[in-house]
Amino acid sequence: MYTTKDEQHLYQQAKALLDNKNDDVSVITTLRGVINYADWKYYVQDEPVLADAEYDTLYKKLKHLEEEFPEQQTADSPTQRIAKGLSEKFPPVSHLVPMLSLDNTYNAEDLRDWDKRCHDYLDENTLIEYCVEPKYDGASISLVYDHDQLARGATRGDGIMGEEITTNIRQIRSIPLSAPFSSKGVEQTEIRGEVVIHKKTFTAFNEQRSAEGLAPLANPRNAASGTLRMLDPTEVRKRGLTAILYHISYYTLTSSHKRPKELATHYDSIQWLYQLGFPTPAKEMKVFTDINDVIAYCGEFEQRRDELPFEVDGLVIKVNSFDMQDRMGMTTHHPRWAVAYKFKARQATSRLLRVEFQVGRTGTITPVAKIDPVPIGGVTVTSVSLFNEDVIREKDLYIGDTILVERAGDVIPYIVKPLAELRTGKEEKIIFPAHCPACNEPLVKVPDEAALRCVNINCPAQVVERIMHFASKDAMDIRNLGGANILKFYELGLLNDIPGIYTINWEEIKKMDGFGAKSITNLQQAITNSKQQPLSRLIFGLGIRFVGETTAKTLAHAVAHISELYDWDTTRLATLEDIGPKVAASVVSFFQEKANRETINELEEQGVNLANHHRGGQATTGELTGKTFLFTGTMQQLKRSDAETMVEEKGGTILNGVSSKLHYLVVGEDAGSKLEKAKKLGTISIITEEEFLKMIGS
Repeated sequence: MYTTKDEQHLYQQAKALLDNKNDDVSVITTLRGVINYADWKYYVQDEPVLADAEYDTLYKKLKHLEEEFPEQQTADSPTQRIAKGLSEKFPPVSHLVPMLSLDNTYNAEDLRDWDKRCHDYLDENTLIEYCVEPKYDGASISLVYDHDQLARGATRGDGIMGEEITTNIRQIRSIPLSAPFSSKGVEQTEIRGEVVIHKKTFTAFNEQRSAEGLAPLANPRNAASGTLRMLDPTEVRKRGLTAILYHISYYTLTSSHKRPKELATHYDSIQWLYQLGFPTPAKEMKVFTDINDVIAYCGEFEQRRDELPFEVDGLVIKVNSFDMQDRMGMTTHHPRWAVAYKFKARQATSRLLRVEFQVGRTGTITPVAKIDPVPIGGVTVTSVSLFNEDVIREKDLYIGDTILVERAGDVIPYIVKPLAELRTGKEEKIIFPAHCPACNEPLVKVPDEAALRCVNINCPAQVVERIMHFASKDAMDIRNLGGANILKFYELGLLNDIPGIYTINWEEIKKMDGFGAKSITNLQQAITNSKQQPLSRLIFGLGIRFVGETTAKTLAHAVAHISELYDWDTTRLATLEDIGPKVAASVVSFFQEKANRETINELEEQGVNLANHHRGGQATTGELTGKTFLFTGTMQQLKRSDAETMVEEKGGTILNGVSSKLHYLVVGEDAGSKLEKAKKLGTISIITEEEFLKMIGS
């Protein structure tokens, strides 16, 4: 539809319009062309060329100009119809009611203006209830139930016609295949919702892809949208999608039934869906009668948005009464009775200036993009991790590219993609180094891994990172010995390796600025306390590749002293719970390394605990002896690490995943794929946090 030259020109026009603060009737035609282009890229190509906030700014500018100059409004303007969005992969179907967009607001003033318009449509003195719920950042869907059975699932498409994806919808286990709508006299109903991916599921999926040498998916929203349109339903099932159903858009009743009370208000209808077994925002919904209370809640909710298990980009405020909604009606673009309050933008476009290569504690070389500073979600982003060389090649990134940057709920920014259509020919290929940027030793490409690695154990960059990891909270927990102090001590020659933590020259420290008597005493005490940490923390702190906290506990429980692991081979290690060939090989390699054994010996000489006093090579006996546990979801009364410690203190074992060896799965809020897998196995006892606490007598 558009040539590369057209795309470059339209993008430049978009940027010029964003920078132009003056509303001039002469730019209406240009605005229409830019927005139509952005719609095509977003809905048809699945390649957004503008950040959401940028698009909204241009759309509002066009809408304002058309309101100011109504004679300039045309029937084909983006404000008069719903954006394009059909592909040829799936058959088109008509929605029973158009899936309109929502009008957007960004501040309290916008919400008060909308409140005034609502009262103008109804009556100035009418008491209006507003229902507020999260605006989930996923892929929109429409579900039709006929005589209690799921009859059809469709994408939003262009709002009038969608893509029929019923087979893929049926792979989403949170969506009921049937529901007793007929108990209230409902024959047919159309329900709107959003397909989303749990943040933890998304993270785990990307970790798996990285382990397999594949590029991570960009963000949960794109992952959900792309998965819905996959042609293989078995692949859809693997992605762990879920859904949030948030609106009943249409229904018919049998002739013998009047409208039930559950369909009098939006709030009641969503609570009803929840009771019928549908995933809804029922627990997050609030009802207010004063717009100022709505505004206060919006501010409060934005502060805790990252606590939710799914990505949200705002809140949706709806007139609660369905009768009032009918009276207010809709425009061709959006319902008058609903509005979106958008949170601070988490996407923006920037420019890739250069790539720097950093060395991690295990020698992994990580490319880091340095970009034009850009504000996203309240912070200014200047650096973005690019993970490895394969990611750069798969994303087709070049120095000088215009890029789309996103900052998700975990606050880590990443590059979604380059805007390749804007290239001028002056962009440069990103060249990976052949030698370590810290020590200049040759880099090694390990078979079956995506990353390049520096294998020089004396590499200064690795030394500092290893010391930081050893002293970290989840390892030896040496408080007050933070990264800044470790780097400072290393640069001054006061700390050169891990054992050096216990032989620091305190007389030299006393001469340094910022180290008073109290801070030195606190640091000395923290270092002394660390000598008595459990063996599992020491093993984790040593930084063995692929050995996390849980695996470190498994290794510690198997021996009476760490030196026993020197003679373990991969076959023996593989007999331990959840230790596979890859981890076993890494453990053997670590303990066979002479320098690593010398480090461990030096730590013992300094009085660091290397023994498993509580185990003695055997599992502690207690009421949970021989029982295995796994925790999933969010616990309300306990930290997961504390709960796992309770299990171990009573003789139980913590597993890494769901398997036939698992006895108890302890389920918190928003449990994901582990719960579904446990149910499928049918041999695992699934208990709540409360039941777990009763079990251990706490």
